[in-house]
Amino acid sequence: MSARILLVDDERDLRETVAYALRREGFDVRTAADGQAALDTARAAAFEVVILDVMMPVLSGLEVCRTLRAESDVPIIMLTARDAEVDRVLGLELGADDYIGKPFSTPELVSRIRAVLRRRELDRVSMAATTIEVGGVHVDLTRHVVTVDGAPVRVTPSEFKVLAFLGSEPGRVFSRSQIMEHLWDATFVGDARACDVHISSLRRKIERDPAHPGRIVTVRGVGYKLAG
Repeated sequence: MSARILLVDDERDLRETVAYALRREGFDVRTAADGQAALDTARAAAFEVVILDVMMPVLSGLEVCRTLRAESDVPIIMLTARDAEVDRVLGLELGADDYIGKPFSTPELVSRIRAVLRRRELDRVSMAATTIEVGGVHVDLTRHVVTVDGAPVRVTPSEFKVLAFLGSEPGRVFSRSQIMEHLWDATFVGDARACDVHISSLRRKIERDPAHPGRIVTVRGVGYKLAG
């Protein structure tokens, strides 16, 4: 069965061109032209990936991303202006899994979609491990639940995978590229700053004092580690 994709963009020509190209790649594509239509469509049927433009009428892509992430863990790829760093950062903080800058090529978008789908499948089959416990941070790999000092903490699917990766070898320093390659299960060729966004968001959720992190520790010039 082909993966079902929801493509949301208010530019009709782009929407129709990209939808046609994705269908030629074997995907089952539904489209929406504004934020409210996107939410209605996403709630009416199950999708494997949502491709979501930031700038849209009725509801912005960021608002749609926030709402979808509160209701579902469906992977979300944001479409942003090439130079709109603020939108990219906000999208990731709200739970988007990746972003791609406009203009983009169809092969680039297809590659991102397939990476998301591979990652999703690997997540499903890698749940044989049980739990990770590091310095008050408890990660239940079977139920996808994180607790910190006994209290549940809500994390996005991407944040969960980053935290589980760091927790797989507590004290080991992982580079930003290693973290992102694990996140995508592929050689990472995007912006490594996306890693920093995930780390920053995780720190706000699991650190006693995010301004002075003691759990996810930066090793200057190398990367990050999860400390006990």
